Amino acid sequence: MKTFNKCILMVVLLLFLTSCHTNQNKITDVEDYNLYLESKENITKQKATEELKFWEEKLEKEPSQFPYLTKIASAQSKMFHTTGDIDYLIHAEESLIQANKRTNYMQSGYLRALARNYISQHRFKESLELLKKAETIGENLKGTQKMLFDVYLELGNHEMAKTYLYEIKDVSDFDYLIRLSKWSDHQGDLQAAIKYMEQAMAISESSNMADFKQWTYTNIADFYGHNGEIDKSYTYYLKALALHPDNAYAKKGIAWIVYSYEKNPDEALRILNSISNNHQAPDYYLFKSDIAEYQNNLEEKEKNLNQYFNAVANTKYGNMYNKYNAILYAEELQKIDKAQQIANTEIENRPTPQSYDLLAWTYYNKGKYINALIVAEEHVANKTFEPEVLFHLAKIYKANGKIAEAENLKKELLESTFELGPVMEREILKI
Repeated sequence: MKTFNKCILMVVLLLFLTSCHTNQNKITDVEDYNLYLESKENITKQKATEELKFWEEKLEKEPSQFPYLTKIASAQSKMFHTTGDIDYLIHAEESLIQANKRTNYMQSGYLRALARNYISQHRFKESLELLKKAETIGENLKGTQKMLFDVYLELGNHEMAKTYLYEIKDVSDFDYLIRLSKWSDHQGDLQAAIKYMEQAMAISESSNMADFKQWTYTNIADFYGHNGEIDKSYTYYLKALALHPDNAYAKKGIAWIVYSYEKNPDEALRILNSISNNHQAPDYYLFKSDIAEYQNNLEEKEKNLNQYFNAVANTKYGNMYNKYNAILYAEELQKIDKAQQIANTEIENRPTPQSYDLLAWTYYNKGKYINALIVAEEHVANKTFEPEVLFHLAKIYKANGKIAEAENLKKELLESTFELGPVMEREILKI
């Protein structure tokens, strides 16, 4: 009898330990987010469609009322963000160009609106030209200066970005705080980035403006994820969805938690498939491709990569997916010359450490390890803290016999495996 009781006790203990091991990374609950996946009604799209129709009809009746063009562009931009359809972003650009032509490019608000559209298209130099003109005109100067910070940071001109950050300094201002948070993240100070985003979030909650709250919730969720606070990240993606059930970005964030942290690729795919029913974006195929590689399903991986390339073949995307394309051409397709061409285009458009990383990584994949090291040490090392860039740097160091430097980065990268994902984690362990 004692033996039987001991056996029962051991079985119970084994089941308990197995259960603990299985669920130790489990923080999501299907019941939390399923409602948002099953919803067929896209309220944001519906409202934007109604808004677009209203202003188009107004303009048709009164063609001389060119301010209606900016209203149309605003609705078209909303349609782009809620559907991912690039056509809406291009149509918004066309509407804003018409509005600016009608005012001889002398209305700061219209210039900023077109500059904002160009930022979405990664046309940063053109955006900068418009903002400089708006700055000269001077109307709502603070609004222009805020956007100048954004563009200079994207262009890698950190001194000018810092100058404009100082110009807009106001610790009680939501716009300043979110930019200070972004600057802190760029400097590699994640704790400060979180602190300032939390302060911005408090302002958005006290003002009770749904769009501001949604924006801060998804951004703070990203920061919490980078900081290893996955439960907080999940909570704030859910809070964003509670405000806007059709928020594709928040759903994708939850899918990443399910995949990268909980290692549940099938559930992550289910979430992704539900998103792509209502939202078009080429990078969903890259996410699915990564999952397929994790599952060792090379056929499915190739299928998703082909779908990605078919999507970005649309010339309307311009340079928006250059980063992904350069890496894929170098790693997956072994079209090194094409990868190098894209990398050089990115350096020309925005000479940031991330752009130079693309060139260094292309040299690495071509077997030109010394060239890769020269570019990396001059333009990348100690200039960015992005985990993917640091992974490339570690591989370049190792290929050039700089083992100690590679090992130091490996330790750092092992703390970023959630952000990089399980496939990259395998590669980090090989460094």
